[in-house]
Amino acid sequence: MAVTAFTNRLGLGQGRIRPQRAAPASGEYLFVLGDEESGRRFELAPGDWAEVTQAVDVTGVDLVRAALRLRVPPCVPAGLAWEASLVVDGMKYARCLGRPGRERLVTDMAANVSKLAGVHTVGIRLELVSP
Repeated sequence: MAVTAFTNRLGLGQGRIRPQRAAPASGEYLFVLGDEESGRRFELAPGDWAEVTQAVDVTGVDLVRAALRLRVPPCVPAGLAWEASLVVDGMKYARCLGRPGRERLVTDMAANVSKLAGVHTVGIRLELVSP
């Protein structure tokens, strides 16, 4: 795997980690897209993204939900923002924006999957966008 801004500190400040700065809603771990440590800088462009996915059987399920904390560094270039989205089979079903220098607690992001059946790929995507 190539080392990128989203993979260079896996297990330390990125990926599935024991958090140092934020308490997880349940369990002992968080999944961090980006980096838990503030002040880390990388060359990114609009459209760059990272995501975590898993296969989920949605038969008989109406909603897939996620809770997340979106913390955006103040140094995001003007005119850009971070977007967190709930994706199913690569399509965005729900999303929220994080503005530079702000932290946002999203307690119930939901995707309506009531018309789907069988196993689908469900995940959370973090993407740099032009809002």
